[in-house]
Amino acid sequence: MIKNIVGFILSLIVFLYGMHLMSSSLDILATNRLKNILYKLTSNKYLGVLIGTAITAVIHSSSATTVILIGLLNSHLITLNQATWIILGANIGTTVTGLLIALDLGQSAIYFCGIGLVLMLLKNKLMYIGRVIMALGLIFLAMDAMAIALIPLQSSSYFIELFAKLNNPITAIIVGTIFTAIIQSSTASVGVLQTIYQKGLINFTMATNVIYGQNIGTCITALLASINGDPNSKRLTIIHILINIIGTIVFFIASYFIPFIDFIHSLTPNYMMQIAYMHTFFNIISTIILLPFDNMLIHLAYKILPLSRKETYNASKYSCPN
Repeated sequence: MIKNIVGFILSLIVFLYGMHLMSSSLDILATNRLKNILYKLTSNKYLGVLIGTAITAVIHSSSATTVILIGLLNSHLITLNQATWIILGANIGTTVTGLLIALDLGQSAIYFCGIGLVLMLLKNKLMYIGRVIMALGLIFLAMDAMAIALIPLQSSSYFIELFAKLNNPITAIIVGTIFTAIIQSSTASVGVLQTIYQKGLINFTMATNVIYGQNIGTCITALLASINGDPNSKRLTIIHILINIIGTIVFFIASYFIPFIDFIHSLTPNYMMQIAYMHTFFNIISTIILLPFDNMLIHLAYKILPLSRKETYNASKYSCPN
């Protein structure tokens, strides 16, 4: 039993390293171009959502997108409105990795690692492309290793009782929030949940509640990044938290009236894809619901963190007379 727990933890470490390697490599490849796109954002909210989705799909991390936005806000290169639209899109973009993992490419993992290793021996951009491919291989290998480590745990009374405690939806949301806050990646957290669900250690309804919590927990990175930032970067973090909390409340209440959980569950017999679909469904619908209320979200952020004296002074100093 201890061997399986250690194997799962080591596999999780490899998984998280693969996620970090992929994000950092893609960030190096795309950062300058990515920032140029953000600089040129217009006042079109729909374009902002699309750009947020695309950027996060590329770098595989809504947290990384949020940190970039905080840097741009601190530099006064974009407005809080633009950052809000991008964050709404980022929540959609972060679902891409979960969909990729659900494709079950574990048997091809060794080929990804081999190709990646060869490209990593080269120079310039090919080296970073190799790191991305290597990272994919490590992620798929780690997923397979976690699945193998969990096989004996399915009959373990201790683990059955542990996951049986998630029969309370509030507890499941809290667990999803805390676990994702600790590892600072909803994408990685969803990957772990896919493995646990596939092994039958949690039912789909409770897994859905864990997903709600994962989306809240991913805000921790932005919260940490904004600590020394200007007030608008802190307001963006507040908006990010509000988006996911409001989305969770809406979905939690709606589940008692609309059988969308059963609908997602019936779409495919593939357990991992069910989790990926629910994660995607939650983020797309949340964005559609909240996008028309972007100004209200910003207003709430200003209510929670009002204008400071310095901001009020600067606003009056640079405002044009009527």
